[in-house]
Amino acid sequence: MRAGMGATPITSSSLGPNLTMLAGPGGNVVVLNGADGKVVVDTFVQPAWSNLKAALDKLGNQKVATVIDTHWHFDHADNNGAFRKEGAQIVAHDNTRKRMSESHELLGAKIPASPADALPTQTFAATRTMAANGEQVMLGHIPPAHTDTDIYIKFPKANVLHLGDVFFNGMYPVIDSSTGGSINGMIAGAAFSMKQADASTRIVPGHGPLGDLASLTRYRDMLVIVRDRIAKLKKSGQTLEQVIAAAPTKDLDATWGKGFLQPAQFLAMVYPTA
Repeated sequence: MRAGMGATPITSSSLGPNLTMLAGPGGNVVVLNGADGKVVVDTFVQPAWSNLKAALDKLGNQKVATVIDTHWHFDHADNNGAFRKEGAQIVAHDNTRKRMSESHELLGAKIPASPADALPTQTFAATRTMAANGEQVMLGHIPPAHTDTDIYIKFPKANVLHLGDVFFNGMYPVIDSSTGGSINGMIAGAAFSMKQADASTRIVPGHGPLGDLASLTRYRDMLVIVRDRIAKLKKSGQTLEQVIAAAPTKDLDATWGKGFLQPAQFLAMVYPTA
């Protein structure tokens, strides 16, 4: 899984004078650049390390001072150890350190516990503010949604919000029920995140293109529709196999079913908690 993702090229787009989004091998990365050192949100997958380092070097010669993990999954936190070696502090939610210290099974793959030198060095429970490069970067815990480790990162001056995997823009999301995720949590997480934005906020999803409040709202609405349809079928006694056979999302699949997950995989993730 990692090797396949690692080969994806990195693309760069500007979000402001000193703010950049990098996309490609894993979850979307945001870099805040400046004299205080780079602040990097998420770190791609391990095989992409040399390409990530080259992309960061291209942005300027400041060292990476701080890495922020949006949540515990490897396609977002895989290069924590490499950044630690470079002298960066790693900031994340309390639960991220806990989850990274455990082994897990995710999408059929076994994920071993992370080595001690890849774990977050600083964690928080509810909110945290960091002053860096002219920004008051705001970090806040999102109640369990995609996982129980999710946070948002807000750059108020640039009016940019990174939501990690609480937001998959234009595609069905992965829901990790093994570490606290649920469809109702995802809907609540999207609604909670909508309150952190206004009409001109640029919203960075964990996966997919740069979004905004309108695209986040469409995504929340899709999740509600899917949850309600599956809950109705489940209440009538239908098994997961019967729900999949009924294709309750067929009118949505052309728009939302072209991401990581096939519609049947998404239905299987929604069904247990619908």
